[in-house]
Amino acid sequence: MNKGELIDAVSKMTQHPKSQTEEMFNAFMAVIQNSLTSGNSVQMIGFGTFAVEERAARVGRNPATGKELKIPAKRVVKFKVGSKMKDAVAASSKK
Repeated sequence: MNKGELIDAVSKMTQHPKSQTEEMFNAFMAVIQNSLTSGNSVQMIGFGTFAVEERAARVGRNPATGKELKIPAKRVVKFKVGSKMKDAVAASSKK
């Protein structure tokens, strides 16, 4: 499901116009992005948690040439699935 399909599905479920649903979705994403760029995590009970973690610098290897290269440290977004989501997905695979 892509962003457009998600907006369509939410629009149908809530019976709100697509334009309003898209505006709300974009605002929702902006709030999450702003929180993460500020170094805060976003926790949605039952769905999951978005958090920013530091990834240490390391040495990698070019698979084509075998030459070593330095990979710099950076901040990355991690997502941990909530228990209700995990259980719902696990139950759906049993069908």
